Amino acid sequence: MRRTAFIFAVGVLTATLASPAFCGGDDPSSAPPISCGNGIPGGVNCILSKKELKEARTAFARGLKLRDDKHLEEAFTQFDEATRLMPQNPQFRTARELVKAQLVFNHVERGNLLLLEDSHTLAAGEFRAALNLDPENAFARERLAEANREPVPEVPRALPARLADTGEIHIEPKNDRATFHFSGPARGLFSELAMAYGVTTQFDDSMPNREVRFNVDDVDFFTALKLACQVSKAMWSALDAHQLLIAADNPENHKQFDRMSLRTFVLPAHSSPQEVTEVVTTLRTMFDVRFISSGQTAGEIEVRAPQPILEACAKLLAQFSNERPQVMLDVHVFQINHQLTRNIGVHVPNTFNMFNIPAAALAGLGGQNIQDLINQLVASGGINQAGGTSLAGLLAQLGGQQNSIFSQPLATFGGGLTFMGLSLDQLVASLSLNESWTRSLEHMTMLASQGNDSTFHLGERFPILNASYAPIFNSPQISQVLGNQTYVPPFPSVSYEDIGLNMKAKPIIHGNGDVSLQLELQVRSLTGQSANGVPVISNREYKGSITLKDGEPAVVAGEISMTDTLSMSGLPGLGFLPILNQAMVNNSKQSDTDELMIVITPHVLINTNRTTSEIWLSEK
Repeated sequence: MRRTAFIFAVGVLTATLASPAFCGGDDPSSAPPISCGNGIPGGVNCILSKKELKEARTAFARGLKLRDDKHLEEAFTQFDEATRLMPQNPQFRTARELVKAQLVFNHVERGNLLLLEDSHTLAAGEFRAALNLDPENAFARERLAEANREPVPEVPRALPARLADTGEIHIEPKNDRATFHFSGPARGLFSELAMAYGVTTQFDDSMPNREVRFNVDDVDFFTALKLACQVSKAMWSALDAHQLLIAADNPENHKQFDRMSLRTFVLPAHSSPQEVTEVVTTLRTMFDVRFISSGQTAGEIEVRAPQPILEACAKLLAQFSNERPQVMLDVHVFQINHQLTRNIGVHVPNTFNMFNIPAAALAGLGGQNIQDLINQLVASGGINQAGGTSLAGLLAQLGGQQNSIFSQPLATFGGGLTFMGLSLDQLVASLSLNESWTRSLEHMTMLASQGNDSTFHLGERFPILNASYAPIFNSPQISQVLGNQTYVPPFPSVSYEDIGLNMKAKPIIHGNGDVSLQLELQVRSLTGQSANGVPVISNREYKGSITLKDGEPAVVAGEISMTDTLSMSGLPGLGFLPILNQAMVNNSKQSDTDELMIVITPHVLINTNRTTSEIWLSEK
């Protein structure tokens, strides 16, 4: 009852305090004004002063200048200050968010690069800086967790066994140590040894009973048994937990008395038939396994051998179950072609022809009389016989003929039958320049797995016409078909050539992270020339093996082809004078430069721990 009264009193007091009488009225104008710089962060109902307005615009202007100068962090500070002073300005907020997004992207990108270089501490710092700017960025938070995660070496997965292990018979002697000083027959030595450790022995008929001397101090059962077999050239096999069979050490007895087990191993799913064959050969060679074969199902191996050998085979095959490493190949092909043709100089007339004008005129007229030609020209008004222009009209008539010597600049001297003419070459000035640049970049990325060939082609297939068909028009059948317009020409024979970049790579990753690449590169392009109508194709090939570190670029192929042709024509002697050879001689230059460079950078994407543990093979 008292608690109920207390709660009721508290409720009444709360309601009374919340009433208008205690709130000081509901007139909002009575509240003191809130400054944008000192009020609620991000508030939009604040009152701007002239000083704050000036500071906000000044900070925004400084931020724009810093952003243009690529100082994004300082620009973000200025934009943030301008937004704090003037939060209702959308331009200020937009500029701040854009710069913040760029800063977050830069931090995440640098963190990814550092993470690829195994610099987890520096990468975590970059991701943390991105989260400080954008706490809601889930990708940056995930990458930060990955950078802080300690790398755990991958534990080889145990291969499943398809058949249940029924176990082998193992001898169980007393766990004691004994000393032996024996001299006598070998069977007596084994009997004494068995009595000392609480087991019994049976001897095969092949066991020789030769005289031996055996002196050892403080040894366990298996050590003593091993030394006794070496001294007497014998072997042993367990019949049960407390009984041994001793026989002569020869291949027939091993084949008959050695205990063997059968186990089926399942290889990884990505194993090819060739890899299965290689695994079988490896087990047969390293462990001397005689009974081994591929299973009835693809990717299985059945092995029958003693239990220690089976355990060693299982440890070795477990190391093959790791994921196959993968390599990303980054290839850049740079091609630069430069062509320059320049022709500068003056062609001075360096040849002349001197001839007898009457004889040349007769030859040019084809036997026609010169006087008749002159009379025709006078009658037509072409020349004035009294004005002495008959020679000019005659030469004009002769010069109009094709390939006539009178069409060249002409000088005359003499008179009568000795009237001679002199024709000179033309004076030509040349000043021309033609230059062209061709730059091309081909960038490709290719993913390849450990020990497998990967191919890539970048380019186009260029058609080349091999043969075309045309009808024989003198055939009546063809003429009839052509007449009724039902002739359909057959499709011409065309072959296609691959133009561009062809690449074949086979990566092998070593234990220290280096990558060996077996490369075959082929770059084919059109040269712009043709032979008998067939285009000429330029072909550049590279084939070899290189070893690079993870992320290390290398120029695997490079070519520079330069061709310069210089020619000079003019009067003898002028071409060797330093100044006149540029003004009085025609100089021509042709230059052709072709460059090719191929750069490859490998990046290991799946790089598991390739360290393997030692495998010890015991006798039992």
